[in-house]
Amino acid sequence: MSACVTRTTDSAHTPRANKPHAPPPGKRFRIAGADLSASVAVFLIALPLSLGIALATGAPLQAGLVAAAVGGILAGALGGSPLQVSGPAAGLTVVTADLINRYGWRTTCAITVLAGIAQLVLGFLRVARTALAVSPAVVHGMLTGIGVTIAVAQLHIVLGGTPQSSVLDNLRALPAQLADLHPAALTISILTLAILLLWPRIPGRAGRIARLMPAALISVAAATAVTQLAGLRVDEVDLPSWRSHALAGLPEGPALGLVAAVLTITLVCSVQSLLGAVAIDKLVARQPDLHAGVRRSDLNRELLGQGGANIVSGVLGGLPVAGVAVRSVANVRAGAVSRNSTILHGVWVVVAALLLVPVLELIPLAALAALVMVVGIQMVSLNHIRTITRHREILVYAVTTLGVVLLGVLEGVALGVAVAVGVSLHRLARTRITHCEEDGVHHIRVRGQLTFLAVPRLSRALHLVPQGADAVVELDGSFMDHAAYESLQCWQDEHSSQGGTVEVTGRAGTRIAEPASASHSCCRPWTPWRNHHCDRPQEEEQMGRPSNHQLASGISAFQRNTAPHVRGELARLAREGQQPAQLFLTCADSRVVTSMITSSGPGDLFVVRNVGNLVPLPGAESGDDSVGAAIEYAVDVLKVRSITVCGHSGCGAMQALLNTPPGGAQTPLKRWLRHGLPSLERMGAQDRAWARLAGRAPADAVEQLCLTNVVQQLEHLRAHESVARRLAEGDLELHGMYFHVGEAQAYLLTEGTDAEQLPDEVFDQVAPTARVKV
Repeated sequence: MSACVTRTTDSAHTPRANKPHAPPPGKRFRIAGADLSASVAVFLIALPLSLGIALATGAPLQAGLVAAAVGGILAGALGGSPLQVSGPAAGLTVVTADLINRYGWRTTCAITVLAGIAQLVLGFLRVARTALAVSPAVVHGMLTGIGVTIAVAQLHIVLGGTPQSSVLDNLRALPAQLADLHPAALTISILTLAILLLWPRIPGRAGRIARLMPAALISVAAATAVTQLAGLRVDEVDLPSWRSHALAGLPEGPALGLVAAVLTITLVCSVQSLLGAVAIDKLVARQPDLHAGVRRSDLNRELLGQGGANIVSGVLGGLPVAGVAVRSVANVRAGAVSRNSTILHGVWVVVAALLLVPVLELIPLAALAALVMVVGIQMVSLNHIRTITRHREILVYAVTTLGVVLLGVLEGVALGVAVAVGVSLHRLARTRITHCEEDGVHHIRVRGQLTFLAVPRLSRALHLVPQGADAVVELDGSFMDHAAYESLQCWQDEHSSQGGTVEVTGRAGTRIAEPASASHSCCRPWTPWRNHHCDRPQEEEQMGRPSNHQLASGISAFQRNTAPHVRGELARLAREGQQPAQLFLTCADSRVVTSMITSSGPGDLFVVRNVGNLVPLPGAESGDDSVGAAIEYAVDVLKVRSITVCGHSGCGAMQALLNTPPGGAQTPLKRWLRHGLPSLERMGAQDRAWARLAGRAPADAVEQLCLTNVVQQLEHLRAHESVARRLAEGDLELHGMYFHVGEAQAYLLTEGTDAEQLPDEVFDQVAPTARVKV
């Protein structure tokens, strides 16, 4: 891997250079070797599956190849998920088969085109994320119902027969089918199933080598070879001439039925593709070293890409297209680094469809049926069932599954959504409120969500507490609406005014904010640092009057809520003195909360803050030795074991360095910022590579200077005599850190050991900070 050197063209302080990731002249369309090998791996999986899914739907077998090619090339090029592979999906098999039986093939192609147009409309309306609001129990129930339907239908072909039009008909016909077995077809099916089952389980080094080839391809190839060598008489793939391939025609049928069909295809394709894109993002995030340059999916763009692919696939006589989990996971695990692998896999499908027809026509249909049957069985995920059971949504899952199996996909999903809404309303309305007295303290326990529906019961329980008594209100739920909140607050105010005490706790007695707090009555205890003002303070701020009591109320909240928990630890520190593990030097910016981003507490860090997190060189402070004194005290007296310099995004000091022209009056700020000039010079140096964030280039010159400044200040630290001595002794470490405020994401600096392989400075991403919805 070659180092990627970037320079900005906007700043007068930096020279002009190539854009990030700009390919060298003459190699603009170079394809990475990882994408090439991944495309072949995905193609080997897609080819037999596309034929098998076409067989399962009753469509012309070429339709599966058309959908695979269009999904790979068009959806791969236009979609918003770079590593998701699209094509004919098993989740669409039941829907497509029903449409073909009802309306014929040409009308089914027209329905696919209309569904693609509907997807384009949804994409332009930017409603892609709305699809993710569907309960996972409904989605998995839909996929399970489709999987059961596929497996039961393909079982008839595995046994050498012909499937019926519905699950119930297939089950009723199964005894007769078992009595009339076709030995040749059954033999090929059993061989295919055995290889599919055993191939991934080959142990040792031989297994690792064997798994380089997908089990689907090996099983179908082995079944084909046995069929030809043994001369078995079984039905084989029949690919008519492309000249006779049926294209889309005008839709024919009742308007209401056609609209329902379009909605069904749109729903299944969209939900499956969007959920697949989210799943691939999670898979990529687990291996950032391999896919550091892969961006998160743009779901609206993905919907547009899927819509365009369905329009083209329908016009060309192909099956409906959606994101396919099996191929997408294989693409990621094969090492793909861009959408080129997806596009190339579609190109290989085109080549195979044009040049390998004689070979494809040797494949026995029983082998493809066995392959698709396994795919259908795999759609019934026991892991998902366990998860759904844990979240008490098994009723939604079961109703959706049965609805899809017995009535159809659209009807089953509608039933599932209705049951999911009913379950949510039931949970919202079901609240258990109890009152008991223990050792003179009255306990009011609320189990469930506290809404206006529970206010009468809450009020009755609260008024069982005598005047002047001690009370504890324990809330075991995740939601409280305004009506319930006001009822609880009014009672608490009244009870406290009559000499009683009230403590509001969460589950297991954890104390939470008191609703009657005058200054932060609608806040949680940690919200004051968010500059969040409630009730009267907010009104005063809007009227231009200062809220002078904010600091006093914050101190009062600390004394009431936090001090009891930390008093013991602070008393110990007062007795033993401070023994911090590290010196943490960061910017004075109010948005950088050191204890929060480092998960530290009292006594952990010796913190030095200044404008721009600067470390003046020894002798350059001109009478202000505060930073040098802090460094000497931390290193020689406190014996810290590490020093961290932490920069952050949007640093005003770095912006001033970039934008302030030289000369002019020497204000205190300008005199201080002169210590950052070496960072500015370092950023503009021709012989140095720029720092990078987890593989990506900085967003702009300011961010680049913020990163470069961290590296430069680490060098300034090494110039201090006490630091240099401890570094030479080997008992002190220096660390660089960068905090992206807008993303709540921390990065640690690593130094490349091979100048030809890595830039000078690389900021590796620390474990992502969880996003908390308040």
